Amino acid sequence: MKETMRDAPGVGLAAPQVGHSLQLAVIEDGPLTLGSYSPEQLAEREREPVPFHVIVNPVITDGETAASSVEFFEGCLSLPGFVAIVPRARKIRVECLNERGEATVIEASGWYARILQHEIDHLRGTLYVDRMHTRSLMNVDEFNRHWKGKPLPEVKALLQITSG
Repeated sequence: MKETMRDAPGVGLAAPQVGHSLQLAVIEDGPLTLGSYSPEQLAEREREPVPFHVIVNPVITDGETAASSVEFFEGCLSLPGFVAIVPRARKIRVECLNERGEATVIEASGWYARILQHEIDHLRGTLYVDRMHTRSLMNVDEFNRHWKGKPLPEVKALLQITSG
């Protein structure tokens, strides 16, 4: 799974995405994925390096309310070539087992919290398209051509997205 995630490249991969009915995901946000963003974009997304790790049987035990959610474009290795704006809790707490079967608690915020929520959704049969602002779904070429450099409030206004 680690190789598949890195080859994509992606920041997470859940076992069901590769045909395994396991409550397991791998996560890593490193140089391969962080290098394409400016320091300003990284700061806006609260995105910092996350070392490779495995989560088993994860449960989100605390997440902020919708009032404190943040929105950004997300993509997914299961739906290659598309992105959409997805609201997610800015901070979460996850209880899980690590790759050695040891109980672990993860307190995450920013982009790391988004990655965890995205991967845990996969384990529950939910995709980002189930949570996205429908009007924001687009292919990656359109995103790169027209929207990538624009601030999210401007994108939402132009797409007439009023919630969140």
